Amino acid sequence: MTVATEDTQSVDAGLFGSLLTDDTFWPAETQSVAETGLSDSYIDGLLLKTVLTVGTVSGRNLSEQIGLPFKTIDPMLDALRVRKLLVHVRPAPFNDYFYSLTELGQQHAQTQMKRCSYVGPAPVPLADYVLSVEAQSAGIDPVTQDQLRRALARISYHQDLLDSLGPAINSNSGLFLFGEPGNGKTTIARCLTECLGQEIWIPHAILDDGNLIKLQDDAFHRSAPMPETNAKILKAQQWDHRWLRVQRPTVIVGGELVMDNLEVRFDPRSNICEAPLQMKSNCGCLLIDDFGRQRIAPEELLNRWIVPLENHCDYLTLPTGKKIQIPFEQLLIFSTNLDPHQLVDEAFLRRVPYKIFVGDPSADEYRMLMKSVARQMGFPETPEAAEFMLSFYQKQNRKPRRCHPRDILKQIESFCRYRQLPLGIRPEYLDRACRTYFSNL
Repeated sequence: MTVATEDTQSVDAGLFGSLLTDDTFWPAETQSVAETGLSDSYIDGLLLKTVLTVGTVSGRNLSEQIGLPFKTIDPMLDALRVRKLLVHVRPAPFNDYFYSLTELGQQHAQTQMKRCSYVGPAPVPLADYVLSVEAQSAGIDPVTQDQLRRALARISYHQDLLDSLGPAINSNSGLFLFGEPGNGKTTIARCLTECLGQEIWIPHAILDDGNLIKLQDDAFHRSAPMPETNAKILKAQQWDHRWLRVQRPTVIVGGELVMDNLEVRFDPRSNICEAPLQMKSNCGCLLIDDFGRQRIAPEELLNRWIVPLENHCDYLTLPTGKKIQIPFEQLLIFSTNLDPHQLVDEAFLRRVPYKIFVGDPSADEYRMLMKSVARQMGFPETPEAAEFMLSFYQKQNRKPRRCHPRDILKQIESFCRYRQLPLGIRPEYLDRACRTYFSNL
């Protein structure tokens, strides 16, 4: 069980673990089958499926595969051997054995596979997951101006943007980032997750009412190592390996978003459920990019968020028909090139109280951008390049965007490589890049 368990020993271990790090939640190592929240029969089935999948395997390796301590599963392996489902193949180091399935064990394993083909770290009960999200979301400290400035250090922005973003993050409510394309709305949204602080713990999978929900997703969850400080002490303090320590997730979806992505998705062939995006982004950031260009109507999508935004919880339906309540604890950002008032009605805008406009760069900011990008790409310093572009915008009655210095200089870089010319920014190069980049010249 985790720190939230009623078992005193596990609570003490969990509190001890969290004190050694900045983590507000610590999944303490389970001491018995009862503490896992799983039945003996479920763990037996997972053990048999694992042996079926990997072949002959030692008991300690099985322990690593399913994320439970060897001392917990060792008696269960003996019981499976007594039932003639497993057999000792040969001894293994440290008072262990290599195990293989008997013919009867293969039949049982195949039956378990038909019920659910999931093989991996054992799941945690839904209640443990809920408690972990509540603990880790409540542990987020208010964002300060210095933290926000550090998070946005890699990008260019108007200074007054900080005073709009900071309160929006601390409000723990949704926000709109809107403005013309190419000015860094998506990049800003990605950076905001860094302000939320320390890493978090997530379970590989969740079990409720016999339904297995796979939560961990390599597309969004990047594993985080234990902090180097106190490493020797941490080595002695074990944790429940059904949990994974990850960086706070940033889940980004764009025009491909459909309503099914926001519900539990069930695969009838494997009998495995996939967690929706809002579960995968809990304690992090969920960015709906290019909002208004999805294949579903904006009103339909936003109506789906009204209750979660209001109550900070969401309701999902499992394949069995059971309704479950999960926390809705993430920074929800809608990034759009359109005016929010043109997309949704006043009732929803009230629930997303922050609408932050990301405007075009000023002339001074554009000069700084051009200089910074040129230096990063290895171009010699050419101050007149920015003046050429600013004059170009004025002549063409066109607005500068923050993405233009990068995109224009990439074209010049490609041209120089093609012609085998020294890397440089010359007026004729800029003119050629503008003709190919801005198609309506």
